[in-house]
Amino acid sequence: MSGWDLLIKNVHLATLAGGEGYANDYGAVHDGAIAVRDGRIAWLGPETEAAAHGSAAEERDGHGCWLTPGLVDCHTHIVHAGNRSDEFEVRLNGATYEEIARAGGGIMSTVRATRAASEDELLAQSLPRIRSLLAEGVTTLEIKSGYGLDLATEAKMLRVARRVAGVLPVRVATTFLGAHALPPDHAGRADAYIDAVCAMIPELAGAGLVDAVDAFCERIGFTAAQTERVFEASRRAGLPVKLHAEQLSDQGGAALVARFGGLSADHLEHLTDAGIAAMAASGTVAVLLPGAYYFLRDTTPPPVAALRAAGVPMAVATDCNPGTSPMTSLLLALNMACTLWRLTPREALLGATACAARALGLHGEVGTLEVGKRADFALWRIARPADLCYAIGFNPCAAVVNNGVWRVPQIDG
Repeated sequence: MSGWDLLIKNVHLATLAGGEGYANDYGAVHDGAIAVRDGRIAWLGPETEAAAHGSAAEERDGHGCWLTPGLVDCHTHIVHAGNRSDEFEVRLNGATYEEIARAGGGIMSTVRATRAASEDELLAQSLPRIRSLLAEGVTTLEIKSGYGLDLATEAKMLRVARRVAGVLPVRVATTFLGAHALPPDHAGRADAYIDAVCAMIPELAGAGLVDAVDAFCERIGFTAAQTERVFEASRRAGLPVKLHAEQLSDQGGAALVARFGGLSADHLEHLTDAGIAAMAASGTVAVLLPGAYYFLRDTTPPPVAALRAAGVPMAVATDCNPGTSPMTSLLLALNMACTLWRLTPREALLGATACAARALGLHGEVGTLEVGKRADFALWRIARPADLCYAIGFNPCAAVVNNGVWRVPQIDG
């Protein structure tokens, strides 16, 4: 008999622990229960068997709800200052994203606002966006830098990202995205800026601010050769890599990040068969970002069927950012992935749990309901797991467990 800290009874468990393939099975345990000790899953199974395995200091009634792993938003730029609603309006009047960027808007607009904000101001502007995600069952969140483009501001953004986990109940994975755009002071000197980015990596890593490194490999970003230099610097610092790849054009980024054993290649609207084969061989996760596709009114979808056929894990994330995906609803991203790109509800839910955890290198810790993993759960007032991908603008999250602690989600501070 075990002594548990928490036992949740009268729930249906969607463990999602049957592997990341695409069969229509949520790893369901109907009329189940799940037990927590020291912030970890200690036992799970049919409720009728719970008493034979242990007793808990605290018991909670799940009232027949479904319980899933806590959701994982594995691609966000959620820490930033200001917004870009003006550019949204300009695009609707005919300008393209690339035209706006080349005219000094786009990412550089947010860079200027973020550089001007103090650390406390940056945190205060970011917390409401993050609270919206947490109210929908998100328990793990990736936060990228990339709106500083100098060492001081990149470090400021990453410090704020680290502070988030001390203010709100969420696990944060930080990603350094210094190679996001070319700052004006390096106009015409992209290679020199990449030198500066490579020099930032060991300093930020040494300060404990970075979990992974990302880059924007694109015509309006950086070349494959420049990206490779960033990856080599990351490897020297012992940091895993990921990449904004093939969003606007095919630059061979997916194959490049796969060659470095990258955690993920993200966006992928212009992904080729060669890129898919490289990702399949390396185990690199495809992170699908329907918010940007929708917001930019793109018409070239990522090759979902080919990714599925190749067995490439597909994650789904919000890509929350001020310019191309001002989305603070992972549930909406799941619906978009299904309706726009024909993911099945099971694929989409795996995309925001097991596959998203893999895209952060955290699949041994979170993303499925398995004994020994971190006790991060979301409890839902739904009839079946597919409901999480079905409803638009409806949040059925009844409760969240973070590291074994039960809480009722709320948007307000």
